[in-house]
Amino acid sequence: MQGNGEDQANDDAARAADFASPFDRAEWFDLLEAYGFAGKGRVDARGSSAAATALLPLRREKGGHLAGLTNWYSFAIRPLFSGTEGRPAALADLFRRLRAEAARLSLHPVLEGEHDRIAAALRAAGWWVQATPAGDRHWLDLGEMDHAAWWASRPGALRSTVQRKAKKGIVDIQLLTEFDPGSWAAYEQIYAASWKPEEGHPALLRAFAEMEGARGTLRMGIARIDHVPVAAQFWTVEGGTAFIHKLAHVEDSLKASPGTLLSAALFRHVIEVDGVRRVDFGTGNDAYKRDWMNRHDPLWHIEAFNPSRVAAWGPALKAFARSLLRKDK
Repeated sequence: MQGNGEDQANDDAARAADFASPFDRAEWFDLLEAYGFAGKGRVDARGSSAAATALLPLRREKGGHLAGLTNWYSFAIRPLFSGTEGRPAALADLFRRLRAEAARLSLHPVLEGEHDRIAAALRAAGWWVQATPAGDRHWLDLGEMDHAAWWASRPGALRSTVQRKAKKGIVDIQLLTEFDPGSWAAYEQIYAASWKPEEGHPALLRAFAEMEGARGTLRMGIARIDHVPVAAQFWTVEGGTAFIHKLAHVEDSLKASPGTLLSAALFRHVIEVDGVRRVDFGTGNDAYKRDWMNRHDPLWHIEAFNPSRVAAWGPALKAFARSLLRKDK
C-alpha cells in the first residue's frame, strides 16, 4: 500500500462525485510528501468493488496510527473514486484492508455530508467510529444567481463600503491569472506586515501557487496605494468552484479598505469571467466571512479504532468517554 513516485495514487480519474478540488489531486499530496508532511511515511490506501475503486492518501504516525495526508492549508480530506457504481462497497473494502496494518485512523477536516458515508463504510469494515464536529466552513452557493443578484443579497454595510471606497480612487487593483514572482514577493511582503501569524510553510505555499499558475487555475489580486502593495489574495478556480486560500492586508491601510475592494474585484472576476457557481472560504469561523458567503457547515473529525488491535483499546475508551462527557454538558 505504500505510495511511490511511479504509482501516483490519485490520478485524474480518481475524482470526487460532487465537485473538483485542488486538494483531491495527486500533485497536492505529492507536495505535502515532498515538504515533510507525510509523517513516518505515506500510505495510499486502496479498495475496490466490481465497478469502482476507492483511494485515500494517508500518513503514518507512531504506534500503528494512520491519519489523512493533510496540513493546515488543506480545506478537506475525503476518499477519491473512479467509477460511479459500488462506491460504498469500494470504500468499505479500503477500510477493511487497512485493518491489517493500522490500530487507529484519524481524518480531519471532513466535509459535512462526507462524514456520514465515511463513518458508515468504517463501521461496515469493522472499525469502532467516533465522529465529532471540529471547525467550520463558510461557502457561497450561487444557485441561479448572477453576480448582480448575489451582490444585491449581501449586507448593505458591505455594499456601501465598496461603493464609497471605490469612488475615492485611492486603491489600485491588479488581478493576475498567472504566477508572477514579483507579485508573489509583494504578497509575502504584505503578509509579513499584516495581523496574520507567521506563515506556516511559505516554500510549500509558493510551490502550490506556481503549480496552480502552470495549470491556469491561479487567481491572484494585489491592491496598491500610491504604488505600494497593501493587500493581497491568493485564490484558485476548479470545476466550477473558486477556493480562497490566503488573504492579507497591511494594518495601517484599513481606512481605505483595500482588502474589501480586492475581495469584491475577485468575486466579480470568478463569477463573471470564470463562471463559478460556488466559492469556498476554507476552514475557520471568522465573522467577516458571513458578509460574503451564504452557507455555513460544520467540519468533522473522524477517529476510528481497530478492535482487533489491543493498542487501539485505550485510545478508543478515552475518545468515547470524552464524547459522553460532551453530551452531558
